[in-house]
Amino acid sequence: MLPTLEAAALPADAIEVGRIADAWGIKGWFKVMPHSAQPEALFSSKRWFIQPPGGTSGPFKLAIREAKEHSNWVVAHSDEVPDRTAAEALRGARVFVPRSSFPTAAEDEYYWVDLIGLDVVNREGIALGSVRELLATGPQTTLVLTAEEDGKSIERMVPFVSVYVDKVDLAGRLITVDWQPEY
Repeated sequence: MLPTLEAAALPADAIEVGRIADAWGIKGWFKVMPHSAQPEALFSSKRWFIQPPGGTSGPFKLAIREAKEHSNWVVAHSDEVPDRTAAEALRGARVFVPRSSFPTAAEDEYYWVDLIGLDVVNREGIALGSVRELLATGPQTTLVLTAEEDGKSIERMVPFVSVYVDKVDLAGRLITVDWQPEY
């Protein structure tokens, strides 16, 4: 049975950042499997929005007292989750935080969620597509673009590294690259 939590609508800028995996200890702490290798958004936000599995209830607002790294997990505690039984009831719940509560990215660093949907053009102004997703391919990240050409959908991949990326204009929703359509 879920603990008594405050029902709340997801903020317009809510981003799913993890999933509650299980209880951790006996005092209401719970383990979160973050969707990012650098889960700073979970640490910077003191209010999380929880969507229980199945989507039949919620979302709920959860005030986080403490969140910290533990191995490959994030462990968190809220006064609203008083014991292990309450924490176990959250198993499988999706965790959302407002995008506005993410820490400010350093210069020339970007959150993937901010790049999805941006249009990509090359130096000659030729449209290459829009960012559908990003892939972590080991030493680099790759932009996965989709475009319509000659009535059919095509996919392109462009390494997201400074050698090929000239400019990211988040406000203008445009990425300029040194890349050709036939690559």
